[in-house]
Amino acid sequence: MKAARTDAIRKDWDTYFMDIAYMVSTRSRCPRRHVGAVLVQGKKLLGTAYNGAPMGAPDCLEAGCMITEEAEWRNVDGQEQMIKKQRCIRTIHAEQNLLLFTDRADREGSIVYVTDQPCWTCANMLANSGVTEIVYDRVYLKDSDKVHDLMEQKGIRFRRLDPYSPPPQTEMEIMP
Repeated sequence: MKAARTDAIRKDWDTYFMDIAYMVSTRSRCPRRHVGAVLVQGKKLLGTAYNGAPMGAPDCLEAGCMITEEAEWRNVDGQEQMIKKQRCIRTIHAEQNLLLFTDRADREGSIVYVTDQPCWTCANMLANSGVTEIVYDRVYLKDSDKVHDLMEQKGIRFRRLDPYSPPPQTEMEIMP
């Protein structure tokens, strides 16, 4: 009997947990964006979540997206400009679901791996959740600067996992 190879290269922990977040995202039925999030303490996986409609309510594939438009004033190259953002309000975000379905005690000192940089609302919730680090893959430009500022103010380590390539079976085309 031949012994198993012990010199095979294993994924690092960041890649391992981000891959899990992407696999979780495949449960989403949002046609605009599949987002997955996982909660990790030490090397222990404590919870997973994805974006979707509340349990028992029709999701976007069944009833269509509920798009709302918001406007925000931003300073762009020294000029105040109104930036319009569209959001679907039918779904609960992956980060929000993660916070709903995990215990505060488990979140204290933990890391959240999320496929997409949190939006402003999710960043605010995560900032009060007890987590000490947030690792993401895809940038969410609509809220990026202010989310980075908030995490810095709160002393929460906030970083993009780069370089990173999601598992091929989890890829979808992202709509704006």
